[in-house]
Amino acid sequence: MRRIAVLIASAAINVSAIPAVAAGCTSIKDIDTSRSRWEMVRSQPAKEADKEKICRTYATLFYEAVTLRQVATACTPSERNLAVLDSEINAFNNLMATKCGG
Repeated sequence: MRRIAVLIASAAINVSAIPAVAAGCTSIKDIDTSRSRWEMVRSQPAKEADKEKICRTYATLFYEAVTLRQVATACTPSERNLAVLDSEINAFNNLMATKCGG
């Protein structure tokens, strides 16, 4: 599972080469909106029967957080924004390791 996380992170780092993504700078409002949605997903109880779906969701949100961090770095490298996004990335990485690792 860790390999998948590294692969996703590597792909997200390379996303800056895509002009549409690189052009869309993020604001703290965008980050706060995403964090609210991410927190809602993380706070929902995980059912064992839905493990595959939950793991895909975690992986998607992990990728989204890494991509958002990459855009934030390119546009407005605010220490607060980057620290917040790093925290979210670590949270999803830990969730995938504990809930989806196998």
